Amino acid sequence: MKSIIIIPTYNELNNIQKLIPELLELYPEFDILIVDDNSPDGTGEYVEEYSKKDSRVNVLKRAGKMGLGTAYVAGFKYMIENNYDCAFQMDADFSHNPNDIKKLYQSILDGNDLSIGSRYVQGVNVVNWPMQRLLLSYYANKYSRIVTGLKIKDCTGGFKCFKREVLEAIDLDNIRSNGYSFQIEMNFKAWKKGFKLSEIPIIFIDRIEGTSKMSKKIVWEAIFMVWKLRLKSLLGILK
Repeated sequence: MKSIIIIPTYNELNNIQKLIPELLELYPEFDILIVDDNSPDGTGEYVEEYSKKDSRVNVLKRAGKMGLGTAYVAGFKYMIENNYDCAFQMDADFSHNPNDIKKLYQSILDGNDLSIGSRYVQGVNVVNWPMQRLLLSYYANKYSRIVTGLKIKDCTGGFKCFKREVLEAIDLDNIRSNGYSFQIEMNFKAWKKGFKLSEIPIIFIDRIEGTSKMSKKIVWEAIFMVWKLRLKSLLGILK
């Protein structure tokens, strides 16, 4: 399958300098797309220069910090327009182990439409998070499952692989959420459209370099988004 790894960035230069070569070595058959939100540290410019020497690497440079959800939507549209069969999504900070991509890919080859790197499908597999952050994540997932009916343990994780058909079936122009709620929304819509979701156990390790993009706004957005999704589903207006 023709596949692409989509990575949103904002001030991730130190991480991306290490991540791109590692991904290219591990997966020479895959392409990489960096969606950069005009990082002040020069992440976008670095990737742009890298792309000149390796055609497997591409960059979408955006005007400013526009959010995780819109970054992935831009990446998904690029994937569809360029006729890829699979799109991986992952963070730039090594909290998602590059070696685990092969497990997500195998899940797709085994017949699943969306494979999710799950922190909670086999207990709690999170390393170096403060207890407050861990509890927030764990109970946010529980809350999301109760409200939406989703049958997966990790609704908010950002390490995934989508088949092209899933992204084509979802109205990407109608995606409005970011952060936690973006992940929930994409999972919910894929599930409601009848696609097969699978959770693959991973170990999530908190970032070593850079700063987290988590905020209270992201948390509140997720709290209300799940009810919007449930209501739209009940009314039959989910796109």
